[in-house]
Amino acid sequence: MGSAVQQTEFAPIVACTISRDVQNFDLLIEDMETALGENWGDLGFAEALAFFGQPEADALEFVALAIDRDDEDNLVLLDEIIGQAKARGINVILIAEDVTPASLHQLLRKGAEEFVPYPLPEGELQEAIDRIRTQPVAAVPVPAAAQLSSGAEKEGAVIVVHGLAGGTGATTLAVNLAWELANSDDKDAPGVCLIDLDLQYGSVATYLDLPRREIVFDMLSDTESMDDDIFAQALQTFDDKLHVLTAPTDMVPLDLVSPDDVQRLIDMARKHFDYVVIDMPKTIVQWAETTLQAAHVYFAMVELDMRSAQNTLRLKRALQSEDLPFNKMRFALNRAPKFTDLSGKSRVRRMGESLGISIDLQLPDGGRQITQACDHGQPLASSCGKNPLRREIAKLAQSIHDLGQEEAEAA
Repeated sequence: MGSAVQQTEFAPIVACTISRDVQNFDLLIEDMETALGENWGDLGFAEALAFFGQPEADALEFVALAIDRDDEDNLVLLDEIIGQAKARGINVILIAEDVTPASLHQLLRKGAEEFVPYPLPEGELQEAIDRIRTQPVAAVPVPAAAQLSSGAEKEGAVIVVHGLAGGTGATTLAVNLAWELANSDDKDAPGVCLIDLDLQYGSVATYLDLPRREIVFDMLSDTESMDDDIFAQALQTFDDKLHVLTAPTDMVPLDLVSPDDVQRLIDMARKHFDYVVIDMPKTIVQWAETTLQAAHVYFAMVELDMRSAQNTLRLKRALQSEDLPFNKMRFALNRAPKFTDLSGKSRVRRMGESLGISIDLQLPDGGRQITQACDHGQPLASSCGKNPLRREIAKLAQSIHDLGQEEAEAA
């Protein structure tokens, strides 16, 4: 037994244990040695993700992921380990001691083939190994291209969300606003397209547990050739209700797309959907004006702190110096003070007055549930429907949809 890298110098590794500390699972060590001799290695959680990218990992038949109740705070990391193993065709045996049923259920849903309780029953590990050797790991499914509705062009409303500082919750708002809009009418559900234009650090794919696809880069690189079919192939669907264009697989320059490219993308999305929600990068780029001019609603996300105030003032000066419609922005305050926090309410009022802006939307602090939902790739409505932040976003979506219906009837 030793590190995976050391083992490859002497014998091919066909399996690895992955744990916080394998010495906590001495029975697992004995059973691995009995089943595999010297042809196995041991990795920590972080080491495992790095090792999966090495050529030596190609020979792995399976990994034994050993956890106890102290590891339940790292479920996101454990999910990632299982997901990376599955993506490389590696089977996963889950070894667990004193872990809650909910955590086990989540990890098994992520793709672990076998579950063996710890302490290990006699011969159970060998039986699990025999089973996975006779049942090869299933291939990772390739998402099908989205199906676009045909018929009259819709000229959908464009809703842009732009965080004016890191961590203001812009992507959380964009993702969940899009999801709530897609569910805003049970009888006649509107078509909603969510576009991640944060080409470098976009996390819409993470928040909805969707894969990133190479075709997105190909489409953005040549929007002049983009037609309905190419656009549909680049989209993915979440729960058969929300269409999503993720950021590209790899980090790319923000100037990969020009203002004309972004305009073509927006026009194409508007043609097929009732609502187009765009998640913007924090950086101001040459095509930021394009999205500002195209937007029917432009949410600028801020927090009650100095960095948000300074960035708002700088953006205001920049837009006004270019004679751009700064007044089109609707400022949304994330983690707003509670109703009973009179001091906090006073600070919000002073911030708006000093910057010469109106803070039109105040979103409550959703707490740890929000981070967990985003890490687990689920909309807030699915994971914490009664959370105050989710309720506020749902009300916002409903008000936007109701307004759109009134305008459509008036027309």
